[in-house]
Amino acid sequence: MNDFSVAVLQPKIVDGEVEANLAHYTELLSAITEPTDLILLPEMFPSGYHIRAQYIESHLGRSVEWMQSIAARFNTLVGGTIAVTDAEKNYNRFYLVDPDGGLNYYDKQHLFVLAREETLFTAGDRRVVVSFRGWRIALQTCFDLRFPEGARNKGDYNLLLYAASWPAARDYAWRQLLVARAIENQTYIAASNRVGTDAKGNNYVGHSYIIDSEGKICAEMPEGAEGILYTTLNKLQQERLRTDYPFLLHD
Repeated sequence: MNDFSVAVLQPKIVDGEVEANLAHYTELLSAITEPTDLILLPEMFPSGYHIRAQYIESHLGRSVEWMQSIAARFNTLVGGTIAVTDAEKNYNRFYLVDPDGGLNYYDKQHLFVLAREETLFTAGDRRVVVSFRGWRIALQTCFDLRFPEGARNKGDYNLLLYAASWPAARDYAWRQLLVARAIENQTYIAASNRVGTDAKGNNYVGHSYIIDSEGKICAEMPEGAEGILYTTLNKLQQERLRTDYPFLLHD
């Protein structure tokens, strides 16, 4: 499958209101009328980004069930992170759910020290690449973006996903680092970020992106706007670039 269609959600999130947020996303996603291979949501999309035990769900809990229902409805992958507990440890866990209800997950490896994320969550210790419809998809979460070694393409993926809750105060870094990760890894990137203001007064302007393997912006959500970003990616274009400029062979 050479073409791969991506829908990136850039939503407002009401802190702690899981059912209201899931209902809102369901309404937003009803605007999708064309087939898509991936729907991407931001970091901690059910609850908003908070380092509080009260917002933690069980592994395979309510929000994963919602993801499974959306994946089945649209015959697509659905991805985004949820704060969960599993085997008596807590994780900021990036789930990628397929249309049959199966799932893969990646636990955020670089916990955000400024928010003291390490006081509640356990860092992940494994790289995750998921195969779907002939595409290989790598998973990363927010603060991971600042650590290029974690995203280093070993020739094992075509598309790199970032689910984020990245505040406006550091928006310039968000935009520049996404382009850098695309260029250095010769990969497509889809990145979902939220908009609005959270209960602590942090502002989010979004700037969700889809970027090509040369680091060029394919599609971008307007600053502060809520909505869905669409693009169809092409593997042949990526393969030509990697053949003409075989930089991934040099480590």
